[in-house]
Amino acid sequence: MTHKLAASLVAAFALGLCAIALSAPRISGGPAAVDTQRIIQSDREPGNWMSVGRTYSEQRYSPLKQINETTVGKLALAWHYDLNTQRGIEGTPVVVDGVMYLTSAWTITYALDARTGQELWKYDPKVPPEWSRFVCCDVVSRGPAVYEGKVIIATLDGRLIALNARTGKPLWETATTDNTQAAYSITGAPRVFNGKVIIGNGGIEYGVRGYVTAYDVNTGKQLWRFYTVPGNPRDGFENKTMEMAARTWSGEWWVQGGGGAAWDSMVYDPELNQVYFGTGNGSPWPHKLRSEGKGDNLFLASIVAVDADTGEYAWHFQMIPEESWDFDTTQPLMLADLQIDGKARKVVMQAPKHGYFYVLDRNDGKLISAGRFSDNNNFMSGVEPGTGRPIVLPTARYEDVPRLLAPNAVAAHSWQPMSYNPATGLVYFPVLESWIPYQLDEGYKPEKFRVSIGTNMGAEPSEKNAAVRAEAMTKTVTGHLLAYDPVKQKEAWRVPYSGGGAGGTVTTAGNLVFEGTGEQQFVAYRATDGKKLWEFDAQTVPMAGPMTYFIGGEQYVAVQAGGATFGFAMGRPQRSGGRVLVFKLGGTDRLPPLPPVSPLAPPPADINGTEDQIRAGQAAYHKTCAQCHGRDAVSTNAIPDLRFMQPQAHAEFNDIVLKGIRSAKGMQSFADVVSPADAEAIHAYLVARAREDYQK
Repeated sequence: MTHKLAASLVAAFALGLCAIALSAPRISGGPAAVDTQRIIQSDREPGNWMSVGRTYSEQRYSPLKQINETTVGKLALAWHYDLNTQRGIEGTPVVVDGVMYLTSAWTITYALDARTGQELWKYDPKVPPEWSRFVCCDVVSRGPAVYEGKVIIATLDGRLIALNARTGKPLWETATTDNTQAAYSITGAPRVFNGKVIIGNGGIEYGVRGYVTAYDVNTGKQLWRFYTVPGNPRDGFENKTMEMAARTWSGEWWVQGGGGAAWDSMVYDPELNQVYFGTGNGSPWPHKLRSEGKGDNLFLASIVAVDADTGEYAWHFQMIPEESWDFDTTQPLMLADLQIDGKARKVVMQAPKHGYFYVLDRNDGKLISAGRFSDNNNFMSGVEPGTGRPIVLPTARYEDVPRLLAPNAVAAHSWQPMSYNPATGLVYFPVLESWIPYQLDEGYKPEKFRVSIGTNMGAEPSEKNAAVRAEAMTKTVTGHLLAYDPVKQKEAWRVPYSGGGAGGTVTTAGNLVFEGTGEQQFVAYRATDGKKLWEFDAQTVPMAGPMTYFIGGEQYVAVQAGGATFGFAMGRPQRSGGRVLVFKLGGTDRLPPLPPVSPLAPPPADINGTEDQIRAGQAAYHKTCAQCHGRDAVSTNAIPDLRFMQPQAHAEFNDIVLKGIRSAKGMQSFADVVSPADAEAIHAYLVARAREDYQK
């Protein structure tokens, strides 16, 4: 036997052992054969990615290292799958035993062969197109859950559905929200453990009362529910916890729901048998309007822990008492065991909207530390020792005087998943630096099924807000990928973006961090120092959380790409629709060429509104349209920018708005809330904005 042949056999044997170690032992056979114990033991089969955060800790760290800082230069596209949508894509796929499960816009769900991308089945839950009116930030879904042969999805209109993992056929369906009472929605991914599936909801801008619910994974039967804010005291309280919370509220907060919806992050802790979730901001936003300016308003803007079996309250930590700024704390939560001051601590970590990184003891919710990660922060100067309450600056108070705030509702860090690498001890997440004017809506009236926040983000120019508007014109949006040390509460390194925001991250034992950027690139950085090692032109923004898996001796990296979300780089048209992009070493796939793009936006229409009409149109636009199409008519997501409408859209404007002739694309009729005169005024305002910004 030659040395060369011997070496080849040794290499083949080693590769075989690697494949055996990385292949997935099944609990009972069949697709999606996942149970609680299998997810707990995820590190025994790192070739799978069995939940959106990979493990129950949701660290989004993979022990795989075939793709590493040395080999990543050979990474190339293995396959891609078109999702046939121009809307936002925010989900993380799940891969179990060679099958990839994922959700796209409108919660359309797919099963694909994870090695080739071949479609195995597709399921459309038929979300009513008109429900897009009641969703804050596009018709997105952040992923499915899999458990005991089921794929479980939470639909945009509030349903929980279990699908047969082999066929994609529904097994059961339950309504988690009462959409006759309020405009609830769901964009977050369900989590599954011990035969239970938990889900929260969104809709704060539309006047909802938030809650988190657990359902039986086999039947869809409700097992427990935890409300995040108290209801009308005259109806009685569901439990002592709600009675306690009500003492921190004042006035008739329940009229507009109160808010507090847990619209994204939820984490199960098998060691302590607790569920942790972050809660949303208040409804309406200003404390002055919501609660007569009195009380802390539990459990708004809080991390809450409940018993996983019963849903009973365990503890809470409120980050923003008296919340008035849309500073929800629904950003990704992560569990870890850290050495802090020489002691092993079980912690839960979060980098929320308002620019401070928190480390809490997950036994009791006590604050261990908090550190500022945003460069610009005129909201708070720190936290009070002991209590952890924010030291709110006078510059944050906009009830009487308009203010320009950073961070703000767009967020220093929002839903984009962060990842933690135990080898480097660093957390990786995108940071956005932006400034937005806040002004109290002095004409506020509670309205269900319509954006009703009590804060005027698009106030017309006036003597009162002139200074704030002038200052806003001097600011620019910037962003960077941040590597942050949660023990030292200190930045380790950063990589600036050329534009604003970027996507979620995954980190690996190969000393890598993967992330999509607003420049429409998918990038690999060295985890220790942030050096860019590889990039791929994705043709669209890969803003979702990436993941990685291993099949047949090869490691793959996958990301769902498409659309954009608030805070992403401006002026970069989404020329490609949504896709799943999957890479491996030596991949040979290619994306199709992009269609040509016009170098110029169409000229503004020949429509001349009066000053009064344009002013009325500005108010009507921000009341009804800005939630989707952007403040000041500047779209920062996948939804069309109305400053640059094509001539046909101008010609059909009233029919689009009032008759819903583009309902198939999600633009339903607004005739119930917009009059013909309002539509004409909005049109005049949009043309005026187009003239201001045309070819800037």
